[in-house]
Order: sequence, then C-alpha cells, then structure tokens
Amino acid sequence: MGFQQGLSGLNAAAKGLDAVSNNVSNAGTVGFKGAAAQFADVYAASIAGGGASQIGIGTNVAAVKQQFTQGNISVTNNPLDVAINGSGFYRMNNNGSVTFTRNGQFLVDKSGYVVNSAGYRLTGYAANASGVIVPSSPTDILISSADLTPNATTTGQLGLNLDSRATVPAAAFNYTDPTTYNSSTAMTVYDSLGNSHTQSLYFRKTAANTWAMYTILDAAAASQTGPTTLGFDGAGVLTTAMPLGALNYALANGATSPLSVALDFTGSTQFGSTFGVNKMVQNGYTSGRLSGLSIAADGVVQGRYSNGQSRNLGQIVLANFANPNGLQSLGGNQWTETSASGQPLIGAPNSGSLGALQSAAVEESNIDLTGELVNMITQQRNYQANAQSIKTQDAILQTLVNLR
Repeated sequence: MGFQQGLSGLNAAAKGLDAVSNNVSNAGTVGFKGAAAQFADVYAASIAGGGASQIGIGTNVAAVKQQFTQGNISVTNNPLDVAINGSGFYRMNNNGSVTFTRNGQFLVDKSGYVVNSAGYRLTGYAANASGVIVPSSPTDILISSADLTPNATTTGQLGLNLDSRATVPAAAFNYTDPTTYNSSTAMTVYDSLGNSHTQSLYFRKTAANTWAMYTILDAAAASQTGPTTLGFDGAGVLTTAMPLGALNYALANGATSPLSVALDFTGSTQFGSTFGVNKMVQNGYTSGRLSGLSIAADGVVQGRYSNGQSRNLGQIVLANFANPNGLQSLGGNQWTETSASGQPLIGAPNSGSLGALQSAAVEESNIDLTGELVNMITQQRNYQANAQSIKTQDAILQTLVNLR
C-alpha cells in the first residue's frame, strides 16, 4: 500500500508551508532574504537495480535555498542606516567570530565602534592620522570623537586686480593712514594652537606696472613686513615669480613662532578697473569637534567637524562568495561561511562585483507577499491531496481486510 508516498507528501507539504510561513513572518525584516523549499523524488535502490516499472516511494526535502535577490531600498533619517545596492555582505566581528549580513541598520556604541543591534562590530579599512584610508586586513570601524587637531597656516593663495589707473601716493607708507596706500584686504590665518589672526595686506603703487605690498598681523606695528615688489607687464599680467618668500610673524601666545606664511598671487592682474579680490584661500584651520557623519557609495566614512573641515575615519568593506547559497544562517540576519560557500572575497564597495552603498537608507526584505500567499494556498492543496491519498489507501486496505 502507498502509505509511504502519502506520508512523505504530507511531510513535504508541511516543510514547504514552514518555509512560506517563515518568509511571511519576515516580510518586514530589514535585509531578510526569502527561502524556498526544494523537493526531490525518492526511489528504492537495490543491488540488482530498478526495473522499467519501478514506482517511487515518495518525496523529500532536498534543500531549502535562500533567494539572494535585491530588496527594495527605502530612505531613513539615520546616516548610519546603510543599504547595499548590488552584491555583497557586511563583514561583522563578534568578539573574534566573523559573520556576514545584509542588514545595514548600524549605530555607534559607547566605545565609538559602529555596531548592529546585537552589538556585532562593523569592519572595514582604517584611516591614518591624516585621514588616508590604508587598505589592509579589515578591522573594527571606530568613530573617534576626539577634536580635530588645528593646522597652522603655511600658504595662502590670492587672486586680485590692482587698478592700473591709480596714482603713486605722495607720503611714505603708514598702515594707519589710507592716503599712503591704494588698496587693502585682509585674510584670516591660524597658528599652531588654532588661534585665528588677521593678516592685513596693503598695496601701494610705486611706479608704472610696479606695486609694493606690505603686511601686518593683528594690526601690530611690530609685525609689519615689506615692501614686497609685485610687477606686471604692459598687458596687466603678473611677472613676479610665485610663490613669494615666506612672511614671518613673531607670536607671543605660546604657539609655534614665527608664523610663516608664503603667499601666491598667481592669476592676479593689473587692469584699468577698480580693485577687487576674486580668490582667497589658505590651508590653516582651528580645532574642530565632530558634528556629523556621512558614508559615500564606496563605503568611506567621513566625519564633518565644527570648523568646516572633514576627514576620512574609515571605509566599510563588503564580502562576496562564489556560492552565497552555501552560507549557513545563524539567525539575527547573520550568516557564516562554510566549505560550500567558499572563502569571502573582500573589497571596497562599488568595485569589482561588489555593490554600492547608500547612506540613510535600508534594504527591505525581498519577500513578495502576493507570491507567498499563492504558495501558501498551493502547499495547502498539496497537503490536502496527500491526505486524500492516505485516506484512499486506507479504504482499499479496509476492503481487503473485509474479504471473506
């Protein structure tokens, strides 16, 4: 009698329904990948082999395969929510045990490490003190809350136009007397402690196509430098070699002294129009505190500071596998590698076969609820049909028992 076939069919339908129910229950789980039960027929084997009229003895669950298709990406307000658009898994560290996940809901713990809700640390490439990413063995990503070290100004770039129509002042230069110079401007510079200083620049015409520049720091007469000659040709193009030699200012506030600033006026002109400044850049800045984070498509985590500067703090890495279906599920949206999955192929996001990252977004479950509900009905029909098969076999057996 075919009770074996019917019973195996009931078990298979129940397993299929389990897989469908698990998918439906995780329809709202971020980064979840749906699974489908795969079945295989079963035949009795013997040494002599099977005949052409051999009848199978039922079915069994061959495997439960997860479907690593892309889920929809939805936007959030948390910059540490990160979605993978494409292939790859985040590499997580749980006290030395490495796991992989597609759930990109992260936060910063009390020690400054980027972690998930279970406390597993996100790994990636570290940045050195200058903010340069150093690709090496992945390590836990640490968001340092230390103040950004100030940087003393060493160079300044200015682009300006000096009015060729100006006349030569009669009196000797005196920064307190505007009649002794033709034009002036000011630039903020910083010392080694991050203190700001005002570097005033004065331009005095000395002859046709020739100008003298004087500078003063913080309106202190003792800091005056110059004259430094700036020459132009007949077309108003700057002819003096750039950059100029460093200008030195003595400091008495405990910062490194002197403060040396080399100015570059490349691109400056002398035309018959009013004085104007169209470029002013210097490379110094004061100290800054971490005020925000951003994550780029290539996984670089960048910190924004209160002084307007930004610096790379690390880079998230992704891992891919030759056979993702060979991964073993650990629950909690975590997988671990096995011999069937192969070793992880680690690299920067948006490189090779790895997907790009999107900050302030999450990847939703890839479950299609409509399809799962249809699958649920199908498994229910399969279960009913196999139950009917057992019922029919029982009726036949009862008929045999009742033979006289």
